[in-house]
Amino acid sequence: MYKTKKLCAPLSTVFRGVLPTTRRLSPYLSNSQIPSLSSHLQTSSRVPPRYAVHFLPNSNFSFQNLCSQSAAKLDSSTKRCWNCVADKTGTTPFLYCDSCRSIQPVDLSIDYFQIFGLEKKYEIEVDGLEGKYKDWQKKLHPDLVHSKSEKERGYAAEQSARVIDAYRTLSKPLSRAIYILRLEGVDVDEEQTVSDPELLSEIMEIREAVEEAPDSQALNQIQSKMEEKLEESSNSFVNAYQSRNFDEAVACIQRMTYYQRASEEILKKL
Repeated sequence: MYKTKKLCAPLSTVFRGVLPTTRRLSPYLSNSQIPSLSSHLQTSSRVPPRYAVHFLPNSNFSFQNLCSQSAAKLDSSTKRCWNCVADKTGTTPFLYCDSCRSIQPVDLSIDYFQIFGLEKKYEIEVDGLEGKYKDWQKKLHPDLVHSKSEKERGYAAEQSARVIDAYRTLSKPLSRAIYILRLEGVDVDEEQTVSDPELLSEIMEIREAVEEAPDSQALNQIQSKMEEKLEESSNSFVNAYQSRNFDEAVACIQRMTYYQRASEEILKKL
């Protein structure tokens, strides 16, 4: 595991005094929590409501818990429909059987990039995610199987919830960075300490600037600066990830976390 030396206070301790803690939500969605199919299809250029956990230093994050305890990891060689026993065809992830239109059980060996037909890399075309997301919901949403067996309704709830989380995760640079590192076996420690004195100093300066901002124009200037910092850290992450320098990649995520959270909190004040 990639860790840094503990030189300063934990991230959660530092930012607890800087900005309010964001509410945590369960990453698993029950049937009643999943938005209706019509709301999915009417949404345009918007990420679904924030059902997934926020990627902040003090959140309990686990992609393996996205589905219920009953959703066991399937053998990657399993390519037959549980209902009609038809063999899987094509290269599309086997979430849905085209032969009998039955929703398949969750296969955790299928990662989020595969769900959206993407190469596993940090830099992706985010604009194309929404269309694929809606296509999956037209097949997997629980509203479509309300008259089916309890087993298939359970599969629909879990598959739909997983597609929602995949969409949300890949849509945002920070969550996408955390996820792609976890696919590499690198866990981002949410209680990791600030090891960069310059970053710690910058955090305190941001806090003071936000507190002393006289008007919305000043807050907008700070917010724009945070967006620039976030983009710089995102570009640095690309270089670190491509060179397999995971220590530096984790450090980039650390900076991205602070800049994004600061930006979000500033927007709340505007």
